[in-house]
Formats: sequence, structure tokens, C-alpha cells
Amino acid sequence: MLVALRPKGRSLAPTAVNRTMDAAFLKSAFEKSQYPAPDKGEVAFAGRSNVGKSSLLNALVNRKNLARTSSTPGRTQAINFFRVNDRFIFVDLPGYGYARVSLEVKKSWHGMVETYLRNRPNLKAVVVIFDLRRDLEEDDRSLMEWLKQEGKNVVPVLTKVDKLTRRERESRVRRMESDLSGVVSQKPILFSAKTGEGRKELWDLLLSLLKV
Repeated sequence: MLVALRPKGRSLAPTAVNRTMDAAFLKSAFEKSQYPAPDKGEVAFAGRSNVGKSSLLNALVNRKNLARTSSTPGRTQAINFFRVNDRFIFVDLPGYGYARVSLEVKKSWHGMVETYLRNRPNLKAVVVIFDLRRDLEEDDRSLMEWLKQEGKNVVPVLTKVDKLTRRERESRVRRMESDLSGVVSQKPILFSAKTGEGRKELWDLLLSLLKV
């Protein structure tokens, strides 16, 4: 059964998430020694290539180009760290599931991402992003099950909700909630980078997990 977590703890001022934030690229990393110091809470963002991860990140901080968007899925190959209001860090993980990326590169990404997710002591949550229009695939399920086994706070988000009619949307939400119910307890958040739907709900949940 999917449930919606009720945010707890302190939060930013009510208007803080509605304005452009002081957010900036911090650094890229390919290995553990390149990570920034673990002195601020982090939220990682994961998802298949082309699910709208960069657009979601940009929409969250009200910036057009904080995270790089590209028409070529699989282009981002590093773990990218972004400082937000000098209070916490957003971490953009490489997209997975792009067929044109070589097997060698896929294995490299897998090891790099697993090392980060398993060993980062200040990781507070992992936002896993899905395109509402697409069914879950095997690597989606594998990631979710692995995160569950590792005891991570998983926040599923369904993007591109504005691209469906009302009837299509209702049908797809039912299907995705059913598919996700076996691997995650948190009810998925519906999100649109275009209309802003789901932005406040996602922020409220992330701030409660970050405890800021």
C-alpha cells in the first residue's frame, strides 16, 4: 500500500521555495575521493535517461539552466553536486538505461553510482524519477529494490504529467502506483516542470527529510 508521508520538522519560510534560489554548481565527481566534504545534507536524483531529471532540478530551484538539459540521453556521465542556499546539496546522478551507451560505460556508471549511494554518510533521500507515460522496466525495479535493501529514503516522482489528457493521466497513475506498491511505501508525487504541479509537495517532503 502506498502512503503519503507527512512532512515533519522545521522548514524554509513559506515563500522561500517560490522564488529563485541561491543555487550553483559545486563540482563533478567520478570517484569517492572527488566528493565534496560531507558537511551538509544531500538529496540524490536518479532516473532513466530522458525522464526529465534536469528539468525537474531546474524547476525545483526556479532556475532555467542549473542542471544541464540535453536532447541526447545518457550525456551526463559524472555525479554532479549542486549547492542550494548554502544549506544542503542536490546530487544529479547519471541517467541509466540508454541503449547507445557502451556496456563498458554502463558498468562504470553502475559502480560509480553504487559507491556513492552505499557510502555517502550525509545522504538523506534518493528521488527516483519516472516518466508517467512509460511503464517500469527491469532496471527501474532493480534500482528501487536495491535502494530498499540498503535502507534508503526513496521518493518516487512521476514527471511529464502535463503531457497527458485527464483520462490518460488517471489511468497511468493507477498503473504506476500499482507497479510501485511492491517496492516502495511512499506514494509517488506527480510533477510537471512546465506547470509547477507537485513542486511544493516535493519540496515539503525533501525539507522534512533534510531536517532544515
